[in-house]
Amino acid sequence: MRAKLLILASSIGMLGWGAVLPYQYAYAADTRGWGALAAAAASSLFSVGALVAAPFAGRLSDRFDPVRVAVLAQLLGAAGVGALVLVDTPATFLLGMFVFGLGLSAAMPAKQVIVLRWVGMHDRRKVFAYKFTGESIGMAIGAYVAGHLVDLARADGLDVGFVTAALGFVLSSAIIWSAGLGATTHPDSGLDSSTANPGRPLDALRAIGSSPALRWTAVITVTLALGFYAQFEAGLPAYAITVLDVDSAAIGTAAAVNAIIIVLLQVVVVRLTARRSAPALLMAVGSIWVLAWLILSAAQFRPEIAAALFITTFGVFAVGETMYSPVLNPLTAALAPQGMVGQTLGTFAALQTTFSAIGPLVAGALLGAGLAGSFLALHLGISVVAVYAAWRLRRVMAARPAPVQTSSSTGVSSSRPARPTERESVAA
Repeated sequence: MRAKLLILASSIGMLGWGAVLPYQYAYAADTRGWGALAAAAASSLFSVGALVAAPFAGRLSDRFDPVRVAVLAQLLGAAGVGALVLVDTPATFLLGMFVFGLGLSAAMPAKQVIVLRWVGMHDRRKVFAYKFTGESIGMAIGAYVAGHLVDLARADGLDVGFVTAALGFVLSSAIIWSAGLGATTHPDSGLDSSTANPGRPLDALRAIGSSPALRWTAVITVTLALGFYAQFEAGLPAYAITVLDVDSAAIGTAAAVNAIIIVLLQVVVVRLTARRSAPALLMAVGSIWVLAWLILSAAQFRPEIAAALFITTFGVFAVGETMYSPVLNPLTAALAPQGMVGQTLGTFAALQTTFSAIGPLVAGALLGAGLAGSFLALHLGISVVAVYAAWRLRRVMAARPAPVQTSSSTGVSSSRPARPTERESVAA
């Protein structure tokens, strides 16, 4: 029941992402008349806030109750985005967006640690899958509602988005807090809060650098993010409009198809892949990314069906997404140093955010210069690198020594290596 409440809370907490972020650029640049520079700076500061918050919140989640970390982070985000109703200057708008990014992103690693503590290893993929699906639904609902209520012709036209985001954070925090009352760490979680070892802020980066498995997982995280998520809101729509010459309705349809397919397939994919190793599934995700970029490349040579191919591509991406988040987060947690799970998850989130923020700049430079072929080739190559990194991770993990049997009653390890259990094999 606690896990179900967390999934509901995560969905409600993402209302603000859909209700604000798709409209904030036009709102700042045109509605308020602050110009493109202020609008771009707001997006950048939102990303900077995410970059700062994620590792810090992950570290706090190792040391303290992650429920409190998630609740306080979301309340901070509520204050930041709610205050945007009152701002009248570019500076205060930028500050509000920065705090919004802080709160939204700080809650993410905390909620991931909550899943790891409340759910046994056997159910982690399923819960992460449902959580990802719930968040996608929350974003879609937020965008849909805001799309019908936001009026960018008025200075207060985005206030409904700001209020929706703030209320979503507050309600989500209340659900998480109530679900966490009396909660204890699941006996099959593999985590022990008494062994928390937050260390220094750079310790997680050092741990990633010293572990081949974590290094390849970091490469996979970055390349899969660059291969799709970094271009979802900017690069791909820009390619559709400037190169494929499709209208905005097709872009909206593509985003809707993406969300619908995730919702329809998520449960089925989790069941079908339950016994597949994480590296093998990540190889599949990278391969799906490659296929999607090949379809996008073909679209420019078939203008009569370019819109249909563009929409199809978003559906193909969605199939990969149903494996991405449910697999990557538990894998990262399983590879994290003992006592540094939250900090490691936060560091990976920061890496993903950093490179995702770079993606739109690259797309803008290449597409603005008329280099659509280079744009496509670059992302096709990035997706191939993701497949290679997942293959290398598979080899590294296959070569790892088997875990040692430990007596639960005495706490004394046996001297003979044990064969990995079925559950550990699937997680790997």
